Amino acid sequence: MHEDLKSLQPKTPVNRREFMVTTLAAGFALAVQPISAQTITTDVTGLVAGEVTIPKLKAGVAWYGRLVGEGNALQPKYPIDVIASLKALVLGLYGGDDQGIPMDTVEKMRAALKAAGSASEIIVYPKTPHGFHADYRPSYRKEQAGDGWNRLQQWFKKYVKA
Repeated sequence: MHEDLKSLQPKTPVNRREFMVTTLAAGFALAVQPISAQTITTDVTGLVAGEVTIPKLKAGVAWYGRLVGEGNALQPKYPIDVIASLKALVLGLYGGDDQGIPMDTVEKMRAALKAAGSASEIIVYPKTPHGFHADYRPSYRKEQAGDGWNRLQQWFKKYVKA
């Protein structure tokens, strides 16, 4: 593994399922309320520390995830709504046959990223369902999952420098 990526490795081994759960949770959290500041201030009642500093996010990878939608109390914005304020480069990996993420919305996101001058990329795997990287699901596709994993590693190697 490239030396720059070693700091990203957890201290304990992580299997594919744990990686997917963490990635999906982080992706959802970013989609719901994108990080737009370096520091998050919290209510200090009952806390020892009042703020948490977040390191500058340089790059991210989204495995699936809706890009366009109507905002609501639980999800006020979607990724397409925050393109103008997006500071990190994102690699999006989508299945062409994903029934929950229409391809026209993926193309809208791709066009919006291009219009904003972002170097972010979206990869669509033809004839591939949602959950193609989840090896514990029937939708798992070994070839596409392997390619996506390799792209993820190259993406971080290229854009995340220690």
